[in-house]
Amino acid sequence: MKTDWAAVYRETYPELVRYLLWSVRDEDKACDMAQEAFARVLDRDPENARALVFTVAANLARDEARTVVRRKRHLALLKVEADVTVETTASPAEEVARSEEVERLRQALEALSDRDREVLLLWDAGLSYVEISAQTGMAKGALGTTIARAKRKLVEAHEALEANDEALG
Repeated sequence: MKTDWAAVYRETYPELVRYLLWSVRDEDKACDMAQEAFARVLDRDPENARALVFTVAANLARDEARTVVRRKRHLALLKVEADVTVETTASPAEEVARSEEVERLRQALEALSDRDREVLLLWDAGLSYVEISAQTGMAKGALGTTIARAKRKLVEAHEALEANDEALG
């Protein structure tokens, strides 16, 4: 059966961009990489199109990270909320609070190991355990424990950052 790439695109693109945002921390770059991932797989007819697109996107993100490290550039800070398409009409105080919260979340994610962060972000993007297993090479049976541990570490890191901010402010 021929893959309906238009349907895969409609169903996967927002989650793919959200996943890539955590890697590249730039909305425009994440959108470009998501489009590039789709462009690279259009001539294929995989069994699991969604997993293939996420695999290609993750490889693009890793390549981008290597380029950034090699050039010693600092990554741009995450500048949008998890839902890329929602526009808010928040007050300046609410925007400052939101920006601080996003920065704390980014720092908490950075505190995780690369493997925990990748598995947690793939899970958050809506990939199944089978898809995450194919992407990361981890055993499907180990993913539940890994995700639970990563979530616990993320919460602990976030709470420590909040406590530190409260102590300073």
